[in-house]
Amino acid sequence: QVQLVESGGGLVQPGGSLRLSCAASGLIYRIYDMGWYRQAPGKQRELVATVTRESSTNYGDSVKGRFTISRDTAKKAVYLQMNNLKPEDTAVYYCKMALTRNWGQATSDYWGQGTQVTVPT
Repeated sequence: QVQLVESGGGLVQPGGSLRLSCAASGLIYRIYDMGWYRQAPGKQRELVATVTRESSTNYGDSVKGRFTISRDTAKKAVYLQMNNLKPEDTAVYYCKMALTRNWGQATSDYWGQGTQVTVPT
C-alpha cells in the first residue's frame, strides 16, 4: 500500500510563510510528477504547483512568484514553500504523486489526506 502524508499546515498571519512537506511510503518503483493542489470551502480543487521528474515546474496563476515547489526524489518527498500568504490562500492543501509500484506497470495517481492552511483576514 502506498501512503502520502502531508505536514506543515497551520494558521499564519497575512504576509507570513509556511513550508508544506509530503512524503510517500510503501512499495514504490518510480515517482514521476509530483504536485500540490488545494481546495477552499465551496470551491473546486485547483492546481497550486507541479514538478516533473526532471524538475520542470508549473504554477497556478494565483501563486506565481510567491510559492516554490521542490522535490527530493530519493526521499520520495515534495515540498511547497509558501511566502507572502494571503487570506485567499486559505484551503486544504493536498499533495499528489504519479508513480508506478513495479517495473512495467502503468502510472497511477496517489493523493495525501490534506493539510489545512488558514490565513485570517
